[in-house]
Amino acid sequence: MKCPVDGSTLVITDRSGVEIDYCPQCRGVWLDRGELDKIIDRNSMSAPPPPPQQQRGYDDRGGYKKKKRGGFLEDIFDF
Repeated sequence: MKCPVDGSTLVITDRSGVEIDYCPQCRGVWLDRGELDKIIDRNSMSAPPPPPQQQRGYDDRGGYKKKKRGGFLEDIFDF
């Protein structure tokens, strides 16, 4: 099979049990019907759960508190 972008011969490889076609020249990847769904399903099973969302603070009027911007030392040290 030829690459639709540059005409190079596509290489078939197996990733997590899914055959994908890729072009070694332009690094384009082509998937057959249903292969993207398989990759997403297998990735979601092995992915760690997302981190919990941070709580937002409210001011006295019910609006959000603005985060006080510190200096560059605050990025390096815990104050």
